[in-house]
Amino acid sequence: MYLPTAPPHESPARLAIPAELSAGLGYDAVGTSPEHGERIMDWLPRVGCVFADDERWWWIVPSGSHIGVTWPPSTSYAVGARLADPSWTRALLRSRVARPRLIHRPEGDSPYTPPIPLYFLTCRLAGSTPSWSLGAGI
Repeated sequence: MYLPTAPPHESPARLAIPAELSAGLGYDAVGTSPEHGERIMDWLPRVGCVFADDERWWWIVPSGSHIGVTWPPSTSYAVGARLADPSWTRALLRSRVARPRLIHRPEGDSPYTPPIPLYFLTCRLAGSTPSWSLGAGI
């Protein structure tokens, strides 16, 4: 039996940054575990918008922050900050979990967490070797 996650005309839910913040570069989201999220928050010199639910902390980064890098397997990367459920069973579980809420708002007018420091921290916490390709995305 096939049960779709959403009707074909509906797109996955998108994290909405506060309207007064400038997202001129577009935005994606990087998901980490809550345990890693707390450590990352302490270590980064600048933190943009961060959303959280019971399962993930979502860091807002400029669009395309996945191009040319391999994010560790312990992270999730959401293009356009659209959080899609991978299966219908997950969608049923998600209905009982609160939607991600904004837990950190930056002091300035930029919603972004710098992706390079975030990338290296997530690699370190995951025990992964950073991997990138200079020719990717050109």
